[in-house]
Amino acid sequence: MSGETETAFEGVLRQIDDTVPFEPGYYNESYLDRRITARMRRRDTESHEEYERLLREDDDEREALMDALTINVTEFFRNPEMWEVLRGVLRERTGEQRRVRVWSAPSADGREPYSVAMLACDDPEIDESRVEVLGSDISEEALDNAREGVYHTTRTTDIAAELEPLSDPDRYVERDGETFQVRSEVQRLVDFETHDLIRDGARDPFDVVLCRNLLIYIDVDHKGALFDTLEASLADDGVLVLGMTESVPPDRSDRYDPIDKRRRVFRRV
Repeated sequence: MSGETETAFEGVLRQIDDTVPFEPGYYNESYLDRRITARMRRRDTESHEEYERLLREDDDEREALMDALTINVTEFFRNPEMWEVLRGVLRERTGEQRRVRVWSAPSADGREPYSVAMLACDDPEIDESRVEVLGSDISEEALDNAREGVYHTTRTTDIAAELEPLSDPDRYVERDGETFQVRSEVQRLVDFETHDLIRDGARDPFDVVLCRNLLIYIDVDHKGALFDTLEASLADDGVLVLGMTESVPPDRSDRYDPIDKRRRVFRRV
């Protein structure tokens, strides 16, 4: 970028910081630039200065940008091999006759926390009555969609294929053509709350924390602070699940034993 363009881009970032409930300073610049540029194309704005004015004046665009910045690629049972590892974790934990608390953060449209609940209900060796799942996200719109629990097959999303790891998907979703409604017996295991991992800090300790495919977007200078939040939210022997291209920072590796390093499932020690 030229100096002039950088200044204009920084003006957009300042406007986001001032008017949108999102912390741009924690995210790497290439990620922010991709998402902002996509919105500029949608609104047919040709310069960052013009887009900054639009953000100041248009409530709807601020909301749309918020959604663009916080959206995550998600699906039911994404990376199925990881879910087989998690199956063993849930069998072990519920077999110890204990309550097992699972946190999906961020949970986007709810498919990850619902996958946890479906897995618990589907496996006869998991006592689902002991499993509690929390899905959290920074986006209120995403959480509203998650609570509704309705998903649609589209050109890029095949919900039926995503549910194939289940022995009988019809037990857990009600299908009407290409629309899938999560059944109430699954929804009762899952709560959803607004939570900003950067601003709001740690939660009460969980037995399992899934934080997949967020760290790759966080600026390197702030990954440590985010990991502090995740660690403080883990029980002493809690299990941390990261995205397939993410890893525990080297200076913290002695705090975790890999349950399955390739699938990015770690036990806190």
